[in-house]
Amino acid sequence: MEHLDVLIIGAGLSGISAAWHLQTSCAERSYAIVEGRERMGGTWDLFRYPGIRSDSDMYTLGYRFRPWRNAKAIADGPSIKAYIEETAREFGIDRAIRYQHRLVRAEWSTADARWTVDLEVGADRTPLRLSCGFLYSCAGYYDYAQGYMPEWPDMSTFTGALVHPQHWPEDLDYRGKRVVVIGSGATAVTLVPAMASGDQAAAHVTMLQRSPTYIATLPSVDVVANTLRRWLPSKLAYAISRWKNVARSMFYYSIARSRPETFKTALRTEALPQLGADFPFDEHFSPRYQPWDERLCMVPDGDLFVALREQRASIVTDQIARFDATGIVLHSGAHLDADIIVAATGLRMSLLSGVTLVVDGDAVEFGKAMIYKGMMLSDVPNMAAAVGYTNASWTLKCDLIAQHVCRILNHMRDHRYAQVTPRRDPALVESPVFDFTSGYVQRAQSRLPKQGDRAPWRLYQNYVKDLFSLRHGRVDDPALEFRVAPEPSRSGADVELAALA
Repeated sequence: MEHLDVLIIGAGLSGISAAWHLQTSCAERSYAIVEGRERMGGTWDLFRYPGIRSDSDMYTLGYRFRPWRNAKAIADGPSIKAYIEETAREFGIDRAIRYQHRLVRAEWSTADARWTVDLEVGADRTPLRLSCGFLYSCAGYYDYAQGYMPEWPDMSTFTGALVHPQHWPEDLDYRGKRVVVIGSGATAVTLVPAMASGDQAAAHVTMLQRSPTYIATLPSVDVVANTLRRWLPSKLAYAISRWKNVARSMFYYSIARSRPETFKTALRTEALPQLGADFPFDEHFSPRYQPWDERLCMVPDGDLFVALREQRASIVTDQIARFDATGIVLHSGAHLDADIIVAATGLRMSLLSGVTLVVDGDAVEFGKAMIYKGMMLSDVPNMAAAVGYTNASWTLKCDLIAQHVCRILNHMRDHRYAQVTPRRDPALVESPVFDFTSGYVQRAQSRLPKQGDRAPWRLYQNYVKDLFSLRHGRVDDPALEFRVAPEPSRSGADVELAALA
């Protein structure tokens, strides 16, 4: 059976980062990346719907170790996928990826100080078993197999096309069609302006939302970053731009949480000139919750607002009563005619993509575990997971986690430890790991690990705090239990010979 020092799960944005850090800081460690899909890219390969793009700037979503050189700060999905692929090729990481390798089960043995991993390989799902010393999940936290699709009354009576963005049909022709996009999150606000513009534009696109979402405009081009790149060395310009954008996002998040009314006023002041003075802003863009109780949506250059002002798209705030053959009947009694309905209704959360974890014969119950430094689970040895920020770019946190994993591995090497396990203090007060009211979080709350009321068990969603904790903080944390390798078992004959000696 093949044995690896580290097994990385997932060849997406965070998986490539994890591999780079391992190669750079733990060069003596053997590793491989197992990827269930046929291609690298993760989210940016999976999602193919019109307009797919980042909702974070690429100076913070990009890797710290490889500058983003494109002029556009808010990048489209294909450009991000190309960036991931180019990074993997440049550093030889692509040679370590094993495609169509789906992890289904991992079992830890303290006696052997290793994970035994079961995979299914290829289209015929051939069983494969290997072992590793450290398991590193970079598979995100949602279900790649299917998105969340509510059951509305009489859905089957609709005679048009009903699609979910996570499974966008390649041959879907929406040109000149009436489209209704159900939802108000990041996917919906991306789809609506994309489907309402260009050569393939729909006749009209209606965004149907049950309740409003906070939406902010973000320039698609970072003028400061592009200017710096013309006058400074590439890496220095990138570092300055990255920190500028980190500071900006932290500042706006702080204002949103500490002075919500000021933040709401600023969003309104920014949006109204783009929407037009007569637009019913409060009806469609004033949520019931406070800013950042749910994720804030970003629209590059106000493209959604422009589409609404130019009446290429419209927005309706109402609830669905039922479907019929030609569209949707609303609670208000109104009818939305549709040839195509897009259910941009969100994701299904799934830690480790549904993999079964077993520690010394006992199945791990994620909902009963507590998360250590946002990266390890209590009582689960030699395992980490890359989970990014909810209020900033995903990669910022994942890069820090990769650095800290390498620091832990090097500490174990230097002290000849074979096992590291986070052990929680029984006095810790539990709370949900994500303090979001979003539906996809609430639906999965019972299956998610908890956080504690103090460090290192509390998630601060703060890059500067995490920078000190993960890049510069102590590795030999009292909350971590380190163990040396177990003594190899000896037969009765070996014991007898040893006694005679």
